[in-house]
Amino acid sequence: MIRLLFLVGLLVVMLASPAAAHDVKAGADLRIAQTIAGAELTLVIKATTRVPGPLRVEVIGFPSAPTLDLRLRSVTDGRVVTGTVAPGRPAQLRVEETGPHELTVGAGGENAVIPFRVLVDRGSGWEFLIYGGLFVAGLLLVGGLLTGAFNRRGRSAFVVTAVAAAGLAVAALIVILDPWLPAGSPAGAEPRPTDSLLGRPYVQRVVTTVPARPAAGEEFVTRVELFDGSTGRPVDDLTIHHEAMAHLVVTSEDGRYFRHVHPLRTAPGRLEVRLRADRPGRYLTYVELERTDSGGQLLTGAFTVTGSPTVSPDPAIQDTAAGTVTVTPAAPQAGRPASVEVATSGTPRPWLGMAGHLIVRGADGEFLGHVHEMGTPGNRLRFTFSFPAPGRYLAWAQYATDRGITTVPFTVEVPR
Repeated sequence: MIRLLFLVGLLVVMLASPAAAHDVKAGADLRIAQTIAGAELTLVIKATTRVPGPLRVEVIGFPSAPTLDLRLRSVTDGRVVTGTVAPGRPAQLRVEETGPHELTVGAGGENAVIPFRVLVDRGSGWEFLIYGGLFVAGLLLVGGLLTGAFNRRGRSAFVVTAVAAAGLAVAALIVILDPWLPAGSPAGAEPRPTDSLLGRPYVQRVVTTVPARPAAGEEFVTRVELFDGSTGRPVDDLTIHHEAMAHLVVTSEDGRYFRHVHPLRTAPGRLEVRLRADRPGRYLTYVELERTDSGGQLLTGAFTVTGSPTVSPDPAIQDTAAGTVTVTPAAPQAGRPASVEVATSGTPRPWLGMAGHLIVRGADGEFLGHVHEMGTPGNRLRFTFSFPAPGRYLAWAQYATDRGITTVPFTVEVPR
């Protein structure tokens, strides 16, 4: 029996270390892509381990990012703290409690208000059984040894020792099953809605520009207003989707202008981003987003740019010399997977959680697809994409390096 107790105890000790490390994990970092002051950047809100305590904020620029003014406000009590952050110079703000907060980020006259929740892991509710079982088993084991020492018949010692072994076995079983046991909600978590199993209505959108008819070469704001499909109220429950609240793709009808940006939340249900077009004509917009408990959506819109063509204000928007594109088979079949390989000019670094992005648009603008590269070694990207129907497709492969974000445009003909 003593050998059995020793083996069970050894098993508990061996398995308890990884489980304890998992239990003390406070949570994951929150990464949010933003297009602000003409720069593409990723804001990183580091996981919080305790409150009151520090909240660390970092920024990653592609290739650089401006200094950002930060204003952190607790939604619960209105307490405000401020700071600044820049690449290589993180900010440390103090939080006094868990729960809903708003982080206002400002640069170049633009401001984004990012809602998030400060969460602190309470630990697994099963820890009480694990450590309680070990404690009780230890007491019973000592009691069994003492009983055996003073009781010649040893029956009581056997009973106490058996109970101790059972306690150790229960603790060991819980440790083994811990990864599959339901975890408790962290402190500060949002209560789950009672209708979450039914989902939420899809989002309706209104896409406008400020001014209403922007001129080529002039800066303008593209505004996307989101409304609940059932109530008509502003939608303000977007979840982070591929490290962004929303992905906005803007192309001219001929595809010569292309932008993939991440608009700022300026008010509940309102997303905005500053752009500049280099030619007049009709422009198409595609918004990729995901609403909490409702899944992903693609919202479309359009606007018109007036005036005369100008020199491109951003020559790096599309770089036809950035890489060689190979499509296999060369004449892909509709509905069948095709391989798209892009030779990169430099080693790609993660952007939006992926090594690369492939965005495909039908020539008539009725279709938009977006797939990701999952990490091909070396200076190349490989995508798998199924073109839905015969016809001509405009495509853009994107990747980030230390020099910035590169976009490689190309076309694909899918025969009938």
